[in-house]
Amino acid sequence: MIINLSQMSDADARRLVDFASGLSLGLYGRIERVTSKVFLLSPENVALSGDGTVAQADPEVTPFAQS
Repeated sequence: MIINLSQMSDADARRLVDFASGLSLGLYGRIERVTSKVFLLSPENVALSGDGTVAQADPEVTPFAQS
């Protein structure tokens, strides 16, 4: 998921980034800064590369069963 906070005030953007950080860490995911107010959240089972490709990580490692 990409969140773009460029239209938000700095205080509101900071609060949303705090929430998103906790959410992604709680689900063993990652949050990465793309620009000063754009962030990329990715789940644990997805590996991203700088060339724009997405690779599925090992499904045995994921904390949630998918049915």
